[in-house]
Amino acid sequence: MMNIIWPAIIIFSFFAAAALGNMSDVSAALIEAGNSGVQLGIKLLGMLCLWSGLMRIASYSGLTEKIGSLMYPVLKLIFPKLRKNSEVAGAVSMNLTANILGLGNAATPLGIKAMKLMNQENKNPLTATDDMIFFVVMNTAAMHIIPTTVAMLRSQYGSTDPMEIMPAAWFNSFAALAAGITAAKILSLCLRKKGEKTK
Repeated sequence: MMNIIWPAIIIFSFFAAAALGNMSDVSAALIEAGNSGVQLGIKLLGMLCLWSGLMRIASYSGLTEKIGSLMYPVLKLIFPKLRKNSEVAGAVSMNLTANILGLGNAATPLGIKAMKLMNQENKNPLTATDDMIFFVVMNTAAMHIIPTTVAMLRSQYGSTDPMEIMPAAWFNSFAALAAGITAAKILSLCLRKKGEKTK
């Protein structure tokens, strides 16, 4: 759907600008937005490389398994089929750890790896399992204690107190996580009961 909506918005904007005689403003905005996008990408690249490298070191050093073991009692409540000290548990734990530290960009490759590992254990690879759905919900909610990425962006754009958003970030991410997990659990139970009735 978004593949249709975004091109439609862009095409409509160009026609509207041409009709109103604002094409020069559109051209200037495109150039400025392009420059800003490249600059932002370069700024985020350094942090992404740093934390991705540290996560790789943690994986090779065995720290991933230790973090997975520490987080396992909590993760087991959400992911009943998750095995302790498994590669999946380690990838999920590292992803959630990165999110908790506010390192959303570093969490992305870890999240992709965790989903691939989960899908390898999936009996029907074309259909997401409950654990995969819960993981996506948790990853999207991005529960974090330290909003590192957002604070860095605020600092780059001149904020005098980049970390003042911490209370709001805590409340927002916790509320999103609670609402997402609750909705996913309810829908999972409803679909399971519906499937049992149709048998």
